[in-house]
Amino acid sequence: MPLSLALPDCRSLALDALPLVMGIVNVTPDSFSDGGLHAGTESAVAHGARLAAEGAALIDVGGESTRPGHAAVDAESEMARVLPVIAGLKARLDTPISIDTYKAAVAEAALAAGASIVNDVWGAQRDPGIAAVAAAAGAPIILMHNRETIDAGVDIFDDVLRFLERSIAIAVQAGVPRTQIVVDPGIGFGKTIGQNLALIRRLDRLGELGCPVLLGASRKSTLGHITGRTVPAERLAASIAAHLYGASRGAAIIRAHDVAPHVDALKTWAAIDDTTKADL
Repeated sequence: MPLSLALPDCRSLALDALPLVMGIVNVTPDSFSDGGLHAGTESAVAHGARLAAEGAALIDVGGESTRPGHAAVDAESEMARVLPVIAGLKARLDTPISIDTYKAAVAEAALAAGASIVNDVWGAQRDPGIAAVAAAAGAPIILMHNRETIDAGVDIFDDVLRFLERSIAIAVQAGVPRTQIVVDPGIGFGKTIGQNLALIRRLDRLGELGCPVLLGASRKSTLGHITGRTVPAERLAASIAAHLYGASRGAAIIRAHDVAPHVDALKTWAAIDDTTKADL
């Protein structure tokens, strides 16, 4: 049976061929890579439309930075940022929209405004009510691993697997079908450089969870450490390299700032790799 995610509007996203590219729209003043560039509604909507035109299969809209040391944003402020953008994108595009939040209230409002997917960077463990919101809307949920602190001594695979098992249990208990759950190892979130690289290297281990995997290494500081590129926007080549490796290890969704080059790179990888099912 083909692997896919069912969306609330009765459409589906196929996940059994070429990895999908999720384009990033940060409606924030302080995101690590592009904070402030698309903080206004008009600019954010235009950026999302451009990413869709470049081949993004879904657009991820977030209103609170998750970089280290970020300033927390209350739900009302977050909604004020993201809801007009989601409504604007919904009016212009057929591309599914995901809401990047860990707050149940924000997720509920975003789904009502036109979002189709919930993307929670705390895996439904910061605000477990978010899983019930996704279930009620019939929306898929992306559950990401996160840590409050970095611990070089932790067995990162065990930590990620156990955390995501708890997240999946929360979502299923709330009524989200397991077939509607995507997992994310959380590259760059509470992990050392070595742990981040190990997770990408053995991304296939997340297959133990029985859910599709999202990989988001785009412009992350680990890539800056490897390449010496201190400006996040200059880490495109490194981002593509990390994501292609992840695709070879089973990533079904790639979350990226730079959509067009990722789409081209994935098409080329799929054409060369005789193990892919992509119809090119």
